[in-house]
Amino acid sequence: NVLAGSLILSFFLGMGVLGYHLTCGFEWVDSLLNASMILSGMGPMGELQHDSAKVFAGIYAIVCGLLIFAIAGLMLVPVFHRILHDFHVDDNDKKN
Repeated sequence: NVLAGSLILSFFLGMGVLGYHLTCGFEWVDSLLNASMILSGMGPMGELQHDSAKVFAGIYAIVCGLLIFAIAGLMLVPVFHRILHDFHVDDNDKKN
């Protein structure tokens, strides 16, 4: 699950870098900075000049906000699954 979460996170980081590079005209390093800051919930770093860049940044911020919860859930599912197994009672246990 950690590998799946890391792959999803890497994919969306790459999409953000590409989106900032194409819509804002940022250099690759600045695009990486902005995408990682939005993905981590910190906020954008560079000033957005074009309306297309602002629309992209808004949509990317919403997607990343939801993505953080999805990845956290994906990584915590095995832990909760193990806890629920500890509380499970079989039919044989009820008779004793």
